[in-house]
Amino acid sequence: MLLPLAGLRAAGIVDPWQPFERQWFDTVGMAEGLPHSITTALAQDRNGLLWIGTMGGLARYDGYRMQVFELGDAAAAGLPDTYVRSLLALPDGGVLVGTNAGGLARFDPQTGRFHSYPIGPGGTGNRKIYSLSPDGDTGVWITTDSGLDRLDLRNDRIETMGTGAQAAPRNFSSYQDRAGNLWLGNDKGLLVRYAGQHDFVRPEHPAGVVDKVLHDEIWALREDTEGRLWVGSVQMGAVYREPDGSWHTIPGFSGYDGTARQATVRDFLEVGPGRIWIATDGDGIVTYRPGDAGTRVLDHDTSLPSSLPGNSVRTLLLGQAGNVWAATDLGVARSNAGSNIAFSMLPSSDVAHSLANPNVRSIHVDTRGRIWLGMAAGEIDIIDPVTGNVRHLRLTGKQLRRDVQSLAEAPDGSIWIGTQGLAQIDPDTLAVRDAILPALGDSPVLSLLRLDGYMLIGTYNGVYRYDTRSGQLVHFRHAADQPGSLTNDTVRQIARVGKQVWYATNNGISVASDALQTGGFVNLSERDGDPASLPQDLVDSIAVDTQGRLWAGTLGGLAMLPHGGTPPYRFQRLGVAAGLVSDKITALLPDNEGNLWVSTSNGISVVGGRSLRIRNLGVRDGQRISSYIYAAAARMPDGTLLFGGLGGLTLIRTQGRLPDAPKVPLRITNALVNGHPLPFGLLPGDHGTLALAAQERSLRIDFALLDYQASSETAYSYRMDGFDDAWIDVPKGGMPSAVYTNLPHGHYVLHLRAVPRGLHARTAESTLAVTVAPLWYETLWARLLAILLLLTLVVLLVQLRTIYLRRRAAQLQAQIDEHTRELLAANRRLDLLAGTDELTGVSNRRRFLELAEGVRRTAGATPACIALLDLDRFKRINDEHGHLAGDAVLRSSTGVICQQLRNGDLIGRYGGEELVLCLPNNPGSHAMAIAEQIRLSLRTSRTWHEGRAITITVSIGIAELKPGESMTSWLSRADTALYESKHRGRDCCTLAG
Repeated sequence: MLLPLAGLRAAGIVDPWQPFERQWFDTVGMAEGLPHSITTALAQDRNGLLWIGTMGGLARYDGYRMQVFELGDAAAAGLPDTYVRSLLALPDGGVLVGTNAGGLARFDPQTGRFHSYPIGPGGTGNRKIYSLSPDGDTGVWITTDSGLDRLDLRNDRIETMGTGAQAAPRNFSSYQDRAGNLWLGNDKGLLVRYAGQHDFVRPEHPAGVVDKVLHDEIWALREDTEGRLWVGSVQMGAVYREPDGSWHTIPGFSGYDGTARQATVRDFLEVGPGRIWIATDGDGIVTYRPGDAGTRVLDHDTSLPSSLPGNSVRTLLLGQAGNVWAATDLGVARSNAGSNIAFSMLPSSDVAHSLANPNVRSIHVDTRGRIWLGMAAGEIDIIDPVTGNVRHLRLTGKQLRRDVQSLAEAPDGSIWIGTQGLAQIDPDTLAVRDAILPALGDSPVLSLLRLDGYMLIGTYNGVYRYDTRSGQLVHFRHAADQPGSLTNDTVRQIARVGKQVWYATNNGISVASDALQTGGFVNLSERDGDPASLPQDLVDSIAVDTQGRLWAGTLGGLAMLPHGGTPPYRFQRLGVAAGLVSDKITALLPDNEGNLWVSTSNGISVVGGRSLRIRNLGVRDGQRISSYIYAAAARMPDGTLLFGGLGGLTLIRTQGRLPDAPKVPLRITNALVNGHPLPFGLLPGDHGTLALAAQERSLRIDFALLDYQASSETAYSYRMDGFDDAWIDVPKGGMPSAVYTNLPHGHYVLHLRAVPRGLHARTAESTLAVTVAPLWYETLWARLLAILLLLTLVVLLVQLRTIYLRRRAAQLQAQIDEHTRELLAANRRLDLLAGTDELTGVSNRRRFLELAEGVRRTAGATPACIALLDLDRFKRINDEHGHLAGDAVLRSSTGVICQQLRNGDLIGRYGGEELVLCLPNNPGSHAMAIAEQIRLSLRTSRTWHEGRAITITVSIGIAELKPGESMTSWLSRADTALYESKHRGRDCCTLAG
């Protein structure tokens, strides 16, 4: 489907979009559970779990859960100091922890405890551990404030190593290269102990800048894949040594920058072949490739939330899934250091390479290859890939602060701007001419299409055809008494299909044989009961792919004519059921391989040219903008696709294929048996086995796809063979966990599944065999004995019944009747308990859906509504006040909601902090009123917990039942409305369309 992008770069072809592409960072901070915002060390263990050292403790992170280890006494076997300076993952799955004032500790995954090494004889030379690095064998080099030590992992013993007279006592870093040379970053500069030697010496190097750097304090050392040694200092920047022994400076980052000192170099990381990231203390991340004329800087941009969160970067880590992690003073930043198929241009402080406005409403590529972006508020950006810059224009006059909704290039090369009327821009001087067609008045121009010497202009008042040669202006529009007139006056896009002109309107499509036709159109629209008609009448976009198929994007899905613009017009429909991320289509762009790229109100999808298989772009592909604007799309001559959205511009490189993402494991990251956690070293892997004792009947398995990307775009589910009838989906946004209570004894197989979103995403699965031992009375011999006793008892009862039957018949019948009544009452109580949520006292999800299904089946013409309620920022309440407070808030909120309901209304707990209502005999307007009353009541209510008042707000999505609609569809529309309420800022109600 796509050609190799990596081949383009290997051939030396420069990516024209490089000046505009910004490194996107996602931040993991205290909101996600970090014990301190200043992060200081990173390591990834053999199972893929990330360990994060901070100034306030150590954390283990799986992308969803943050487990924190803090200071512990000898009995607790915790950390000796919460300020973690260095981390090193060990082959056994454990982690070495170097602290600031507590020395060295080792985490044992088999016990879940820390072992602290002594300070002094038999231990480390100092309490302050600066760095840890492997020695290439079975040991670890330890640099401290008092020297150099070596830990032998086989016998767990520490030996002090001499560094010689040339070294100061303080050592900051060490690195053993592939040749066996041990490099030492010392208070007095760089030292080396060559392979086979015993003494540390200064390496040979030239005078000048290199000498000054190598005599400064050396804090960072790293060898890249080509054998270059990178050396970073405290105030003199960095240099590197080639395998042949020659030393080189980094332009602008070696020695003093004029009279100013360089920022301290904390770490190096090779993120790609020869591509080095340099972590600094204050200047962010400096990037450099040997041979480049200069460096680039990745730093914090206050106008870009996606930039590096802080400019003090302590260490860098390349994760197993290809992520680059940066430990900063404002949390851990994660980024994909490679190229994505898509990236976003946003407004930023770098005005020469970013947008002026996040709202891109129209796009046009002129004959010079420049990209014209029509923005909100009368702004226009001009991107020139040749110069690598962006020019910013602002319209004046009648177009001042008016959205630029359409763009086109006239025969003379000028750019026509559709806003409040029409403006014109000189392509050379960029001078703006206002109101070039006064006859249009103040009518907003929605669409423009140049056909030879004509300019077709779509407005809210029909179509204008302007002859650029004669100046003649013709206006035609919808006429209610003329079936062959334009199907609607709102013309959203005008497209050329062969010699025909297709007008996309708010009420279908009008097809003209050529640009001169003003009436007698063939009008296409949605017809009830006809699956071959348009899916919906509001048409936003029309496109023809390289195979001649015609595509129309509507608010009800995608429509395709296999034979293009040739009648009969029988559409094939594609929508969410076929895999589209949304039915609300905004723009269509075919690529050169016959594939169709589709922007929607909820992302971008691609339809395979041959198979019609639909795949949805996601964060893993670099697609970060969630919502797009109708007809705001264009294709560059090199095949790059451009989509305008509510948040910026998305660029998709269809001419390049990224390497397939590495296969990421789906791991069990935590397990609780009867509420007690298993040590990490005992967690089973894929196809592993977990044996539970006879008394262990409660099991919770936490699992995660360890690519750490787009957790909200990964769907998790699980199923226990022998216990579950079907897959159980983890609620979107919930923690991926499989929970079982009261497991009967026996043998089971637990299946775990993760389905990520993205072009190259792979479904990951893992299995776990679970064995539950029987209790003594559940064993075979106990059952045989019970059967024997039961048979004996039956014979005895038969005899007694025969003896006493006549005398006790009436009495026995009365007892039977009484027991029957008691049994019926008990069954009713059990049924009530089985359908009740234990925490809130309302119906649980299963019972609610049974009752709501009854309402749906009997609704008929009577209106009924379902409302999904989600308590806003509920996780924050749990985090700040504790889970008991969260339970109290949930109970209190349920009580407030119940007070607003009528007899006959249904309420249930849908899951977590979500509640669900079924309102029979209520149209949407009444349901909205009830929802608003609930929302206002919750806002003004207070829950008291341990003397503190807690307030809560709620977001509500409401859907009125449509005739013949399934329960799944009904709930799905309410869920969509709920997410719209969340998108609008929470604490509001939304009625689904």
